[in-house]
Parts: sequence; structure tokens; C-alpha cells
Amino acid sequence: MRCSRRSLIGLFGAFGLPLNAFAATKVDLALVLAIDCSYSVDPTEYQLQMRGTGQAFLDPQVLDAVKRGPAKKIAISAFLWSDETFQYVIVPWRLFASVADGKEIAEVFLRAPRDLYRGSTATGSALLFARSLLESAPASLRRVVDISTDGYANTGDKVPKVRAQLIADGITINGLAIENEARDLATYLQTEVTGGDGHFVIKAENYEAYAAAIKMKLLKEISNADLS
Repeated sequence: MRCSRRSLIGLFGAFGLPLNAFAATKVDLALVLAIDCSYSVDPTEYQLQMRGTGQAFLDPQVLDAVKRGPAKKIAISAFLWSDETFQYVIVPWRLFASVADGKEIAEVFLRAPRDLYRGSTATGSALLFARSLLESAPASLRRVVDISTDGYANTGDKVPKVRAQLIADGITINGLAIENEARDLATYLQTEVTGGDGHFVIKAENYEAYAAAIKMKLLKEISNADLS
């Protein structure tokens, strides 16, 4: 199933609650998870990403971090991405404030099929799409894009230009570098992709280490603290 950036924005409301349902909601964090599903990610690696992310939302430590915030809730959206024309929303905006919320979000990841064309790696285009999702997010103290990838941008919108646009909008970009092939990927993400207030990069040596890395990443983003 091929889905373009434009078609997904147009259909967004059909996948979950109406967009205006969040208008009066205030959260501590509006977080977009942007998950790389380009050519370099094989079916097993895709499942490891989905399983690891789903398990993180079931972890009591992650919910405890949410409950420590002033509003005691955050908002989550997630999409898969590959080249410049393919982004696929799997989690429209949802509140995460309870065990039940975590289970619902986790279930999406644990059961998500790979309904996305395996294209090249358009990191800049993924960042632009994430920014478009944040335009319909609840009112939040912080807006963060969490981009995970195992490779360098090789097509699409230029990353430095897009990064500057997001930072100017007050959006923080964090990175999760899966270094199963590109051994210096964390450095690349730190210097070329991430930015904004308190930005950071978490490194996973391979896909088997992804679950621990995404949990640490969520804890740092939700708590807005250095947990290293």
C-alpha cells in the first residue's frame, strides 16, 4: 500500500479521533515517532522495531515518567517513512496517561503490518512530515520529533534546511541511531539531523538492542532530563 504525504494528511482524521477533539487538551509533551522503513530495514528488523516500541509503552517506568509531569499526560503520534513521497501514519494523535492508554498504543505497534513502499532514505522529508503532524497536536509545553534510522539521508528534502525550520518553530529533534551497518551513524545524527532545546541521540549497536534504546529514549524525552 503506497501512501503519499498529501493523502495521509487528508485522511488523518479517519484513523482516530477527530482532530479538533484535542483542541482543549493540554499535555506536557507532543511526541512524534518517525520510524525508518526504507530499503535497509528487512522484515525481521522491522518487527524488532515494532516489538521494541510496543513493549516500551507497556513498561511501568515509562508511564511513571508521564505521571511526574505537571499535566500527567502526553500525546503520541507515529508514522513509518522511507523516501520523499512515502510516510504512513500508524498512530494518529492519542493521549498517553494511563495503563489502558499504553496498552492501546502498544497494540498498534505489536500488530502493525508493513504497509509501506520500501524506498530510499528521505530523512529531511520525514522531518517535514513530522512537523505537519505537530500542527494538529494538542497544546503542549514541548514538541519533539523522535526519528529512528539505520542509515544516512540519500534523497528528498535537504536535512540541514529542514532541521533549521523545525528548530525555528521551537521543535526539538532527537535521534535513535541503529548502527548495524553505519558504524558512525550516531555522530551523523548528532551533527546533521538532531537539534533544538535539549536534543540528544541514543545509539543502538544493532536491531536486537533497539528495545532497550527506545525505552531509554522515551524516558529521556518524557522526563526532559539527562538519564545517562
